[in-house]
Formats: sequence, C-alpha cells, structure tokens
Amino acid sequence: MKRLILAAALATGMLGAAQADDALKAAIAGEHRAATNSARDVYRHPYETLTFFGIKPTMTVVELVPSGGWYTEILAPYLRDKGKLIGAGQAIAPGNRYGEAFKKKLDSNPALYDKVVTSVFEPPSRYEIAAPNSVDMVLTFRNLHNWVGYGDDSVKTIFKEIHKVLKPGGVLGVVDHRLPASMKQDEKASSGYVHESYVIKMAESAGFKLAGRSEVNANAKDKADHDKGVWTLPPVLANKDKDREKYIAIGESDRMTLKFVKQ
Repeated sequence: MKRLILAAALATGMLGAAQADDALKAAIAGEHRAATNSARDVYRHPYETLTFFGIKPTMTVVELVPSGGWYTEILAPYLRDKGKLIGAGQAIAPGNRYGEAFKKKLDSNPALYDKVVTSVFEPPSRYEIAAPNSVDMVLTFRNLHNWVGYGDDSVKTIFKEIHKVLKPGGVLGVVDHRLPASMKQDEKASSGYVHESYVIKMAESAGFKLAGRSEVNANAKDKADHDKGVWTLPPVLANKDKDREKYIAIGESDRMTLKFVKQ
C-alpha cells in the first residue's frame, strides 16, 4: 500500500523537491483504521487531498462535522504529538445522533483520540468552533451541500464563522460533490451535488481567496444524474440491488477539491 501511495504522489508531481510526508502516510496506513474506511481510500485519496491542502503535523486543525470519524482516524494520530485536532460538530449530548457518533468514535480508542478537542458547529445558528485567529486549517469533507438549504445568507455566515477562527493566511479545505455547470442547482441542493462556482462565490463573499483547485477527487464516470442523487452511488447505494453493479462500476461521486486562504 505504501508503494502505491508513493507512486501516486510521484505520478501527480506532488513530491517535487519536497520530501514525502512519511507521518501522514503512516497515519493512513495504520492498523487502527476501520477496514471499511481504508477500502475507500481509492475514492477519497486522503494522502493526495491533505497534501494538496498543505497540512503539517504542527498545525492546529479543525475538522467540521466529523461524525463517524473517517478523516479523524487519519488526522488524530498525525496531529497528536506536535499539533492539535478540533472536531467541530453537533454538541455531544443525549439525542444528538451525530454528536454521539463522534463521541463513540473517540471513546473507542483513548490512546489514539485522547487529545482530540471537541467543539460545537451547528449551522445555521450555533458556532463555537474555536477562538478567533487561533486555527491554521479548517477542513470540511462532503458537508457543504447540507448547508445550501439554509439559504445563501446562512451559507455566507458559515463561511464568515470559519474565516473568523482562522489565523491570517490560514487555509480552508473543501471537498464536496460537484454538479456539472450545465445542470441546474436547486435551492436546497437536494441531489447532494453543488456547483463549484457557487462554493467559490460564497467563500469569496466571506473574505477568502481561492488558492487552488485539484482534480484528485474527480470522477468522469459520474454524470450527477441519478434518481436518488449522490446517494445512488457507493458507499450508500440507495437503490440497493437495483443496478448495483452499474453504480459500483461508476464508483463514488465526482468531487471538487478547493483550497482557500484567509486574507
């Protein structure tokens, strides 16, 4: 697996003159990761994605809406000794399903997750992410489409709240399901797909500058025209056995990968 990761990095020109991030590769290859999560690396490209965002082990990083902890499994050990991971999501309280799911993840391996800090991020009204100007990087993976239904003003507020906690020059990394520009986006993004141009517009309205785009999570096989939206595809496979092999052959969604910087 390590050879495959290194080969992928070389193929995409990511290493250049810089040394590969062995600590990040080790976190991704760690035996602590759930087998079902590791199996999705082929679709989610964690090494290439996090390298594109410019993550370093000394950073203070916020992961928005970590829930079951797919990326937490990688970020927690990577940042544990020299950095800091803040999992900002639903408050951990009885009846809060996603908050309880994240707590269960952290409690499952205290030796690994004991230094993870939790905070509250509950759009459209509650934002207790971190202190202003205290964070090096904020990451959100496949969450933004859920915010669209709150309306443009609320989406702008979310980006402003993220902007607030980042240090000057801090990075916001966004990965989400990409709607082709030729297709109409409904007001709630009910298909789970979002226009890349919309995300950039909302981020820039909050003071961010687009610093780069990557196609590492692109999937040309995904036409974003499925009857049950993005959930038709793996890993959900909402149609169950109907056309199952067809959707497995497509794989996970076509996704934008955007890097923004706080000005």
